[in-house]
Amino acid sequence: MIDLNGISYYYQGTDESLSRQALDDINLTINSGESVSLLGANGSGKSTLLKLLSGLIFAEEGSYAFDGEAITKKGLSVPAFSKRFHQRVGFVFQNSDTQLFCADVYDEIAFGPRQMNLGEEAVKERVSGIMETMELDGFEHRQPYHLSGGEKRKVAIACVLAMNPEVLMLDEPLNGLDPRTQRWLAELLVRLNEAGKTIIVSTHDLVFVHEISKRAVLFGEDHRIVADRVTDELLGDMALLKEVNLVDKYYHHHPGEGHNHFHDHRY
Repeated sequence: MIDLNGISYYYQGTDESLSRQALDDINLTINSGESVSLLGANGSGKSTLLKLLSGLIFAEEGSYAFDGEAITKKGLSVPAFSKRFHQRVGFVFQNSDTQLFCADVYDEIAFGPRQMNLGEEAVKERVSGIMETMELDGFEHRQPYHLSGGEKRKVAIACVLAMNPEVLMLDEPLNGLDPRTQRWLAELLVRLNEAGKTIIVSTHDLVFVHEISKRAVLFGEDHRIVADRVTDELLGDMALLKEVNLVDKYYHHHPGEGHNHFHDHRY
């Protein structure tokens, strides 16, 4: 479904000497129905890759194809093509405030289906179903900017799911969430993947990665992919995780029966 070849991306400064590389020669294929975690230290390129996969930014070098079609700035300038692509690929931003702009929660979730030209009865039915799934019953008339961080995250995810995308991408989704909401989100992503959705998550939380994904892609601080493995195998390679500055010497795991428990004893 997703095929990247030789992708490089630079954040441009005021002159060429201030440009900063964020991705360097990325080659990656993700098949339909996979659950993939993007791992790496802060600034390694995970968030940049998700923005590129979502069609928000475009690489200076290399190519990106989605389901066999080239994704380019020129291509996404065509309204029909752009609309079709963004219906299939949903992106949840790291900061939920970036995503929420309507007067109440109902209109936030209804915005996407309305852009798909669904009738109001169909919109109402879809919003109601999504709100039940997201445990947002009773939030219809709440103002998004009055919600807690966890509630905003639920609404942001609901807005994307209301479009019924085939691919769901989330950038550091645990930020600002309490432990109970983190557990709820992990279980939701597993259910969505089991239902056939492709899940791609950027995170540095190894416990979360272990729970939600079967495959892990690890970025080094040089903005390249240094490993692409089955999740359990990658998480078991402590030497590599330390090398890329994702964990330190105090971080270790306890093998269990069929799974690992990760612990950080720094505090």
